[in-house]
Amino acid sequence: MIEVSNLVYEYPAVRALDGVSFKVAPQTITALVGPNGAGKTTLLRCLAALEPPFSGRVLIDGLDTATAPREIHTRLGYLPDFYGLYDELSVRRALAYAARAHGIAADAAGSAAELAASRVGLSDRMETPVLLLDEPAAGLDPQARRDLSALLLALRDQGMTLVVSSHILAELEDYCSEMIIIEGGRIAGGKPVKVRDVERPRYILEIATARSDLKDFLGARAGLDLIEADEHHALFTFTRNPGARAKLIRELIAAGFEVSSFGESTKALEETYFARVGQA
Repeated sequence: MIEVSNLVYEYPAVRALDGVSFKVAPQTITALVGPNGAGKTTLLRCLAALEPPFSGRVLIDGLDTATAPREIHTRLGYLPDFYGLYDELSVRRALAYAARAHGIAADAAGSAAELAASRVGLSDRMETPVLLLDEPAAGLDPQARRDLSALLLALRDQGMTLVVSSHILAELEDYCSEMIIIEGGRIAGGKPVKVRDVERPRYILEIATARSDLKDFLGARAGLDLIEADEHHALFTFTRNPGARAKLIRELIAAGFEVSSFGESTKALEETYFARVGQA
C-alpha cells in the first residue's frame, strides 16, 4: 500500500529526511513516532503528495507521488496538527467540502458527510461551526479515547491503511501493530518494528541480583528474540506456549538467576521506542 525508497528531503539549512525507506502493508495501523524536529511531519507531507522529495520515491497504492499527486489526493486523507478550513463553514459543509475534494460526486457528498459525522459522534452538530484543536487526543477523557481507538480499528477492518503520528505512546499502544521511529531524519534501527504479535508477545524479565551475563544467557536460548537487556532487566519476544515459558523460568533459576518478576509486557510500543531512540 505504501512504499518509500531512499527518500531525501531538504530545507535550505537542514536535511529533514535522509535516505528513508520502508513499506506499510495494506489494512494495518502503523505508529509514526520520534522526537520533536525528527522529520515526522515532513515525512507525512511527502506521503500525502504535498511535498516533492529532493530524491527517492514514494508510492501510494502503486501511484508515484511525483507523477500522480492529484489522483493520490482522492485516495487518502491527511489530518495535520493544524488543519485549515474556512472559519464560517458548518460541520456539514466542511465534511461535504472534503468529500467533493476527494472526488465524491455532488449528489453523494451529503450522505458521505452524514456517515463520517456518525462515526465520530457529530450527527447532532452538523449545523454548528467547526472547532479545530491541536493535538486533541491529549485532552480526551478515557471514554473518548476508547471511542477513538474503536473507530480507527473499525476503519482498518473495513480495509483502510492508517499511519498515525502522536507523542502519546499509550494512545498508540491501543491500536498500532507496527512502529516507525524517526530520529534525525532517519529510521531508528533501519526499519519499522513490529510491536504486537499474537503468537509471540513481548515479555519483560527482572532479576533481583545484577548479573552481567543475563544478555548472553537469554541470547543463547532457542526461539527467544532479545530486544534489550542490562544487568537487572530484559525485554524479549517469546512463544505464548505455557510449557515453553515454564521451561525458560526453570533454566533461569537453575543457572542461578534470581527471578523476581516475569510476565507479558503491556507497554511494548513504549519499551521499543526507548530501546531504539538515541542508539544511532
